[in-house]
Amino acid sequence: MFKIKLSHFEGPLDLLLFFIKRDELNIYDIPISYITKEFLDYVNLIKMLDLEVAGDFILMASTLMHIKVRMLLPKEMDEKGEEIDPRADLVKALLEYKRYKEMSDELGFFETAQRKISYRGYYDVDPKEAPPELDVLLKNITVYDLAKAFRKALDNVKKEVVHEINKVSVSIDEQIVFILGMLSEGKEVSFLQIVSEMHERIRIVVTFIALLELAKMGQIGIKESFSSNDFSVYGINKNG
Repeated sequence: MFKIKLSHFEGPLDLLLFFIKRDELNIYDIPISYITKEFLDYVNLIKMLDLEVAGDFILMASTLMHIKVRMLLPKEMDEKGEEIDPRADLVKALLEYKRYKEMSDELGFFETAQRKISYRGYYDVDPKEAPPELDVLLKNITVYDLAKAFRKALDNVKKEVVHEINKVSVSIDEQIVFILGMLSEGKEVSFLQIVSEMHERIRIVVTFIALLELAKMGQIGIKESFSSNDFSVYGINKNG
């Protein structure tokens, strides 16, 4: 089947930091029940997409649930008689990861600045072929927002118990043509509108992958929608 890798989150700690920053949570007093639910929603999504990184996220999900259970039990005490916080090891790992991530971002900034003044050599690039900047393709929206809309689209598919297996013939190329057809003449549509007439889960999955491919090629842009479980798609005019 189709496989896709979401590189937006480099690992489970990166995803946890995303939730903490997005919801302005206190990293020293993490609401385990809340963040475990958010994390499990994401894990269920990547399991459904059969991503290679699912194993690491599932391990972190089990760790969060273990911490949640420990917090419901009577308080544990250390040798000094002080209360043991089950979240302590997780907080320590998050702080250490956050420190390295910030250092990596800072080094990346210096690398970008250096590229502006030090050139490796001559190369010829046609400006018309250069891909659009990221802020042109994704406006006020994150990969997690896309994943939530994708999950809602699948949840809206009516579940039917059938005994006959029918092969659904659909390809990414077909859905790319279908999407571009809907976006003709500068039209803007929501993801849920695009898949509203689709009744097979595999067709929705392939359509979602086709959207990501079009965004990667710079042919469409994606931005936030009025609904928290949806996003809007629009064509990009490369001729200005």
